[in-house]
Order: sequence, then C-alpha cells, then structure tokens
Amino acid sequence: MVNEQVRLGPVATWFPATAARVATLAEMDELPAHRREHALALGIETVRTADELSEVDLAAAAAASALAEAGLEATDVDALLFVTGRAPQYLLASETTRLQHRIGATRAFTTGVGDLGCVSVSAALALAAALVRADAGYRTVLVVAAAKTPTRNRYRAPMTLLGDGAAALLVTATGGGQWEFVDQILRSDGKYADLFRIDYRETPSDAWIEECSDESTYSFRLAVESKKRFDVIIAELLERNGVRAGAVGPILMQNLSGGAFAFWEEALDATIDEVCRRNLTTYGHLGSVDMLVNLGAAADTRTSGAYALLLNSSPVAAWSAALMRRV
Repeated sequence: MVNEQVRLGPVATWFPATAARVATLAEMDELPAHRREHALALGIETVRTADELSEVDLAAAAAASALAEAGLEATDVDALLFVTGRAPQYLLASETTRLQHRIGATRAFTTGVGDLGCVSVSAALALAAALVRADAGYRTVLVVAAAKTPTRNRYRAPMTLLGDGAAALLVTATGGGQWEFVDQILRSDGKYADLFRIDYRETPSDAWIEECSDESTYSFRLAVESKKRFDVIIAELLERNGVRAGAVGPILMQNLSGGAFAFWEEALDATIDEVCRRNLTTYGHLGSVDMLVNLGAAADTRTSGAYALLLNSSPVAAWSAALMRRV
C-alpha cells in the first residue's frame, strides 16, 4: 500500500535559557575591525548558548516537546531521523542511537542524516516522506535537528553568526499536522565539498577554527551558481506540481544575515517571509534547524490551502526547494 499524502507537524523548538547579545560576545573584541563591523551588521541581535549541553541534549528536549504536542509516546515512533551535527561529542560513537535511547523510541528504525550542512534537514525530510509514502509500516516518523557551535567562536566569516538550539517535527500518513509535504528537489555539487572546514586532527578542540578556504569563491562564484541552481529547481518544482510562481507567497529560507535576505529578494524577485528575519534577529544561524524553526513559525501566518516554498542551501554545496501546503 502506498500512502500518497504526507503531513508535517507539529513542529516543536527548544532553546537553551541562556541568551547572549552579539555585541557583548567576548570574541567581538578579538576580531579585526572589519570583521567585527561585519559581525555586528548581520542583523543578529542575540543568540542562545548551550554551554555544557550537548547536541543530543538539545535534540532530546525538542523531540519530547514535539511528541507531547502531538499526544504521542516515543514508542509510537516508527522511524527516528536525527540530523546530526558536524562535530559529534565522540568519534566512532553514535549520536543517533544515543538520542533514540534518551527519548525511549525503542522500536523505531533509527538513522542519522548529515554531511550536507544546512541542507541535511532537507535530505531528512525527503527520506521521511519516502518512508511514509512507500511503506505502510512507517506511519509516524520523527525528524530532529540540533545545532551547537563547534568552535569557541560563533562568528563564521564571511557568512553569519551561530546560535544554539533544536527543533523536531512529526512526519505522518495519518492526517493532522500543520503542512502537507507536496514535493521537493535537492541537488549538490562536490567541487565545493571542503570550502568551509575545520582542520581538527592535530588541533585540540579549544583551538578549532572554522575556515573558508576561498572567500571570493563563496561570495561570488558560489552565489552566482546558487542563483542559477535555484532558478532551475524552483521552476521545475512548481511546473511539475502545477503551481504558479506567484501562488506561493513569501519564501522561507535559512537565516544567515539581513544582507543575504536582501540579495535573494533581488536575485529571485521574491519576498522573504518576515518570520525568517525575526528568527535571525533572535537566534542567529542554526544550521539545519533554521528551516524547521521558520516552517513552524510560518504555520501561524498561512491560511488553509496556502503554499509555502522553502529554499535551503549549503556551502558544501547543496541546494533544495520544497513545496508545502498549509492544512
């Protein structure tokens, strides 16, 4: 039996209680003047700081919140997909099964989804939808993503500033939820695989520095290629689903900077949803968590039947366009 319709939601978010104003972060005083000026001009006012909490701690809290909101027990989950971080607590250990154990999802098919940077959450949604559509044994899939900055510095030059937090959502074939998952296209290009990286093997973790190997490639070549990619996959996505470009409303994107929003509004001749700007200001960039946070917030602003177009990208490089419909 094939389940044609896939529902998403509820989306639950969880953030550490401790917040820090960007202007007061200790690292601001260590940055060169032009970097400090850029960091303070990103449009990010505060970030949440996880301190001693691990990504699994954050993920478990978000997962518990999503299950409670849905009225489900962890043992009701048929599959658990964890969008893993880029710097696991231990090498050779399993962050994904640690999360499974923490929340008690004892009978769930469990796997991690990662290695595409911010677009990893898009890959997780594709896998979740495929499971629900293809196999009647997967009625409830829990997708969880967590973000904790991997270095002591939150400023990621020349792109954004990182915050900590987590989000989880249910992907089901049983009705309910906030959104219908209509369709998604995901593409990647390995020539940018290590554009951003941390050389960690010979370096203590306290000294890790995330570096961009070629800032001009990120700022110009990748930006141009990203526009070309989005032009193609957005048109393909909307055409094959019979949806006009003007029917999707403000676009949802990842939260990098106010400048990035302005760039994409001009490049795509579209409006970025205001929820993205609000979340950027309050939480900073949360990697894969961004898309779930924005999708959850947008549920309060879209009427039944309204579409949402989600655009996600990563400097690894990967791009995705997803079409959702409010239920």
